[in-house]
Amino acid sequence: MHNFIGTLILNNKGKGFLRKEKENKDEKDIAIPYNFIDSSLPQDKVEIQTFPHPNKWGEIEGKVIKVIERYKKDFSATIKEIKGDIIIAIPDNSKLHCIFEIKKTDKIDIDINKKVLIRIDYNKNPKVIVNKTINDRGYTDIDIQRTFYGDIAKIFGDKGENNAEMHSIVADFGFDIEHKPETETDAKKAVEEYGTITPEEVAKRLDMRGIWTCTIDPVDAKDFDDALSFRKLDNGNVEIGIHIADVSHFVRIGNTLDDEAKDRSFSVYLVDRTIPMLPEVLSNGFCSLNPNEDRYAFSTVFEMNPEGHIVNRKISKSIIHSDKRLSYEEAQKVLDAGDKNIFPELFELSHYAKLLNTERKNAGAIDFETDEIKFVLDDKGFPVQVYKKDRIWTNHLVEEFMLLANKETALYIFTHNVEGNKKLPGVYRVHDLPDAERILDLQIFVNALGLDFHPHKKIHSRDIQKLLQQCIGLPSETIIKTATLRSMAKAVYQTNNIGHFGLGFEFYTHFTSPIRRYPDLCVHRILDKLLQGGKLSPVFLGSLDKICEHASSQEVKAAEAERASIKYKQVEYLSNKIGQEFICTVSGISDFGVFIQEPESLAEGLIRLKDLGNDFYEVDKKSYVVKSQNGNKVITLGDKIKVKLRGIDMDLKTIDFMVLE
Repeated sequence: MHNFIGTLILNNKGKGFLRKEKENKDEKDIAIPYNFIDSSLPQDKVEIQTFPHPNKWGEIEGKVIKVIERYKKDFSATIKEIKGDIIIAIPDNSKLHCIFEIKKTDKIDIDINKKVLIRIDYNKNPKVIVNKTINDRGYTDIDIQRTFYGDIAKIFGDKGENNAEMHSIVADFGFDIEHKPETETDAKKAVEEYGTITPEEVAKRLDMRGIWTCTIDPVDAKDFDDALSFRKLDNGNVEIGIHIADVSHFVRIGNTLDDEAKDRSFSVYLVDRTIPMLPEVLSNGFCSLNPNEDRYAFSTVFEMNPEGHIVNRKISKSIIHSDKRLSYEEAQKVLDAGDKNIFPELFELSHYAKLLNTERKNAGAIDFETDEIKFVLDDKGFPVQVYKKDRIWTNHLVEEFMLLANKETALYIFTHNVEGNKKLPGVYRVHDLPDAERILDLQIFVNALGLDFHPHKKIHSRDIQKLLQQCIGLPSETIIKTATLRSMAKAVYQTNNIGHFGLGFEFYTHFTSPIRRYPDLCVHRILDKLLQGGKLSPVFLGSLDKICEHASSQEVKAAEAERASIKYKQVEYLSNKIGQEFICTVSGISDFGVFIQEPESLAEGLIRLKDLGNDFYEVDKKSYVVKSQNGNKVITLGDKIKVKLRGIDMDLKTIDFMVLE
């Protein structure tokens, strides 16, 4: 028996795993049976003790003996029952496997089926009861009942009501819908103090107001944090500017505005709303590069020759004036019409973006384009229509210049942020090489599907891009892209540069979205100090590791909150289609069944092996297929299956399909 400390991970069935700092990549997580998780909750830091012998599957198992540090105390829940002065709530996260008990007081006016935020009181010891019973087959059934005690911190509203559900999702991932009053006050003060365009401030900046400039954003965008400018030079070259909102001019270190932005780290995008990192007076107002208004910016300006090669570069704080606000669709219509008398600069930008795109693809950049869905909601927030969002060329046009700006600012920081021969910490967006074992698993998977993927021992991004090119147009294209993406390391923020594998860049950071990403704001602050020839304070440099680590964690939570809102709307969209028939695509195969995807909403459901038909089915893991025992039926990834929607569960966000013969 050995003791280990690490982070508890729980799956939907309540089984736990200890994720500890691994000394080598081959080390496995330690399994913790659900009746031995004690009072631990997902992401808690725990100490476990291993059992003397592996289980029948060869896994090392253990039990939680101590909770060292609680990950969080606030959880979204639904009121299930009220017994006298005791309120029982069920967590919305099914992985918690517990109930919450709250003592009712005169201050609480609550009914069943209300969505609430529960604040656990860890000073009150949770109650954990493990029951063992012998079933009618002679086997021992184990049931664990866990009760946590706490208070109701917020009441979101009625279960099923759109605002209540969205507030519940956001709160469960640790984000507040509203900013603190002190933050709003600081934002208004910043506007009053720094919002006026003054001659003194303009004199310190690169004045780009006489050059044609535009923003290109989604049609429903409310904040514009980047703009592009273009002009032809007398020497035959061109000048392209990438201008980013100068958030650092307004958000200064040392007040609640900055502290809350750091804590949030990201804006959160749900199906029906955006929860901004900064108060709207800044994010939609004075920091936004609105058309026909002078705005402070941070600019990267490139002189390019006709072949698209950079011959000169400049990074500077600036002042700009956007001449036009275009949506992606409007810009695309201009390009498609082909009339170069209308916004000739846009055609030039498109030309140079294509040169950059070709150069990047030739260097081996990976293109992970996956389907993105959007919902049309009625006045109550119910999804009445769903559609796939098209990625058009103008999306790529803007992206190419943002990538260029990010790459060049990373290079500048790396080469200038030094003290003697010592490289000082920066803020970089890094993407490590994929784990060799995961790549081997991917190789086995795609080879079984008939694709040619035999990467070199030291994998290059070109190997991945070549694989993705092969699967274009195949029924299993989305599945292969998803599997490939999961085999990659996660891109994170850190203070030392190791390059970006997926993009094929030696240097990369995030500079272009300081309105919605705190790391970008830090990059602006670093650049400003370096451009002035000054030294960054040791306190600021010393804080960057924690800022990067926290931002990487918050990025995951923001993405999970977005996915949770999408999943809720997918299931809700299908809730009034029960009994209808669909032709779905097999999107995954597991030991216990077949995952299928409904083509319109892209919602996934599970068909268990026993429900596939009258025959007995088994999984062939080597070839990723499901075969009937008599061999008459074979199901593989990408196959089409006719099904009927039998039911949905809004609490668990699950979909029940029935196969039609």
